[in-house]
Amino acid sequence: MFLDELQPIFKEFLQQPLAFTGGLVSGALKLKLSEDPLKSWLQEQGMTNFTYTDHTKDNGSGPQTISID
Repeated sequence: MFLDELQPIFKEFLQQPLAFTGGLVSGALKLKLSEDPLKSWLQEQGMTNFTYTDHTKDNGSGPQTISID
């Protein structure tokens, strides 16, 4: 049962091992697609039409205090 859940990951790895490993490493290192050197490398590969949204941006609210009665 556990192997059935991992089957799509193995299938993708076997189809394009270099791209899969690169994506895994860039995700582990938290590299952003919109910053160099990853951005320039993607442009060299022909990927000029991609979007990236940074979900880790600080929304400016900071820590808040609460009072518990």
